[in-house]
Amino acid sequence: MPDSRRVLYVTDLAYQARGRRYCDEDIWLTSRLRDHFDIALCHPLEAAALMDTFDVVVVRNSGPVLHYQNEYDAFRERATARGTRVYNPLSGRGDMAGKQYLLDLTAAGYPVIPTIARSEHLHLLPEAGQYAVKPKAGADSIGLTFVPREQLGGIAYGDILVQPRIDFRYEVSFYYIDDTFQYALHAPDPERRWKLERYEPTDADLTFAQRFLDWNTLDHGIQRVDACRTREGELLLVELEDLNPYLSLGLVSDRTRDSFVTHMTASLHRFLDAPPHA
Repeated sequence: MPDSRRVLYVTDLAYQARGRRYCDEDIWLTSRLRDHFDIALCHPLEAAALMDTFDVVVVRNSGPVLHYQNEYDAFRERATARGTRVYNPLSGRGDMAGKQYLLDLTAAGYPVIPTIARSEHLHLLPEAGQYAVKPKAGADSIGLTFVPREQLGGIAYGDILVQPRIDFRYEVSFYYIDDTFQYALHAPDPERRWKLERYEPTDADLTFAQRFLDWNTLDHGIQRVDACRTREGELLLVELEDLNPYLSLGLVSDRTRDSFVTHMTASLHRFLDAPPHA
């Protein structure tokens, strides 16, 4: 029988993501979580109005919040004011808080694609054939452009980030629940980001990913650490997804999916049993 505790699962089943079907993942995952919780699905625009009658709000494939930024900000404010349990917790320092973390990690010397946001810091970027220019509040490559170095001086800095365009061998994603590694997937073709295959991480790979989980300090929740492998073999962070990372569960084995549900269920129980704000 399901747990008596009520879960409000936030998802946009109609969102059209490039190369992914959000709806399939959330339909399957909620069908499994329903064995353990009293669960209901809602659109992200409905979450603030409905959440008071639930024990926890689970934010999953809700789409880029920049499409409904005001409503998302209102949801965060209401949840914080009422002490609502939100999973992932709203204290995330990664994509949940925008792209500032790329600047912070660059300044702190972490293995991340070098990132700046001010013209006077252009000298800190390595030489590259092109540079990526994207909004701080971007998601799903929205607003991303590539320009040569000579055009960087004419950009209107303030709400944008600039990075060198890395000539990488492939991208790889590491998926975690709380601080427990679940699986990894990689895109062998750099031109096909979401054509993913199973990836067996090395100990060094997992040490790399763990550094960013430690930095983020989230005790509960699902995180995806996205990285690229340079031609020299180094891993560099691309994104630290701690808001609503797509999980690509349809690409992993039945055993891995079952394990993921088991770990997520246990994580939610720990989160609900923890003291408020823990």
